[in-house]
Amino acid sequence: MSAEIIALQKTLLSKGDTEVEAGSSSLIVGTVSDLEPISSPGDFFREFWVECKKLWVLAAPAIFTTLSRYSIGAVTQAFAGHLGNIELAAVSIANTVIAGFTMGIALGMGSALETLCGQAYGAGRLDMMGVYLQRSWAIVNTTGFILSPLYIFAKPLLRLIGQKPEIADAAGTFALWILPQLFAYTMIFPVVKFLQAQRKMMFMAVVAAVALGLHTLFSWVLMFKLKLGLVGAAVTLNVSWWFIVASLLVYIFSGACGQTWSGFSWMAFKNLWSFVKLSVASAIMLWSVRNLTAQSS
Repeated sequence: MSAEIIALQKTLLSKGDTEVEAGSSSLIVGTVSDLEPISSPGDFFREFWVECKKLWVLAAPAIFTTLSRYSIGAVTQAFAGHLGNIELAAVSIANTVIAGFTMGIALGMGSALETLCGQAYGAGRLDMMGVYLQRSWAIVNTTGFILSPLYIFAKPLLRLIGQKPEIADAAGTFALWILPQLFAYTMIFPVVKFLQAQRKMMFMAVVAAVALGLHTLFSWVLMFKLKLGLVGAAVTLNVSWWFIVASLLVYIFSGACGQTWSGFSWMAFKNLWSFVKLSVASAIMLWSVRNLTAQSS
């Protein structure tokens, strides 16, 4: 599988994007000696500390961002537990079986962008990053439309796999209400890869923290004060995720990303099939892990 992915990357880059590949090669050659010579344990620990600081500057905001985003679903599930056992089971099944299954596929379909944007950024072909982002949007959103029947027909599907009728009905209703969340996923996955390649982690961390705080507050208000129950939980989930999407899009479109975003382009539809094949290979690997979780539930 890995050999096939590498071949697809080369094919994709060779069709109009050869400068990216050439630039990447020269970049690698030029950065071989970025470490000072290591001739003693003291030199090793000095360089180790330098590299650790570089790593954590990027990793710490990324960890916080991921933790905050996953906490959004955890907060909803925790509040659902206060509504009752049926509601807790409904949210758990909808998030694990329906949303988890589709998110694994959508995340995989957007994973090709991580490699291609990294290559383009390293090679100095910043203009291609925006094109790759748009290609990924086209593919991942199309995938979202294909997967949307899983949300729409969640009730009969859950009954078919053996869930209790009352839990299947509640989970199916909740899944239908969180359908907009699916398309928030399909928008945000490519955006995250696009910004990560540029090391723009701090803004994503701030947005995720604000979204988590607002999500917690409005979940409490809608679910308990306004007594909207699972519908309130679903509405809050949708709004929270689309708040993240809207904030990141405003950040990109405002010019904060410089040359990496120069507007929408018809080039996004060029070499689309090669991009699809690379994305499918990634999706199969990531989906298999999500599928094990769905089956065990």
